[in-house]
Amino acid sequence: MTEPAPAPRHVIVVVGTVEEWSALPETAWDTLLDDLGKAADHAGTEWLIVRPTGGSGGDGVVRERQVGGCLVLADPEGDGRVRVAGAAERLRAAGEAITEEAVSAALNRPAETDPDLVVVDGPSHRLPTSLVWELAYSELVFVDVPFTEFGARHLEHAVAAFTHRHRRFGGID
Repeated sequence: MTEPAPAPRHVIVVVGTVEEWSALPETAWDTLLDDLGKAADHAGTEWLIVRPTGGSGGDGVVRERQVGGCLVLADPEGDGRVRVAGAAERLRAAGEAITEEAVSAALNRPAETDPDLVVVDGPSHRLPTSLVWELAYSELVFVDVPFTEFGARHLEHAVAAFTHRHRRFGGID
């Protein structure tokens, strides 16, 4: 019998479109991020990043807060290609070499690791365009509920599913 996986250190939750994010009142954001942060902190997660499934526009406001031992960040960039290009441009402007490791670190900031778990709010036949880089080696859990109904219990379920998986990190058993 295999041992359960440790709790994920870095979790990304992909929920709602940029347009849906823009329509959400600030008080609802506060509640959502606090609830998700508490669930992530309880699971032992150090970094919880919330991103939209896709879309364009929006207010561009990055929301960040510390909830216990978990840093929670909501980044509204809905286009993963824009995020990759922006990371490469920041590296170039800083005079750093553009390597796989450097781009990965730039995309994952403030987290210090690649994501262990990506929770996607939506059907499993549609991958979010906001995460073109992060999907390669992360475990995926899909939760098919409307954006406005997504909450801490969904994150708790996804973390529980993660801890019962045998991770291969791209390898073959």
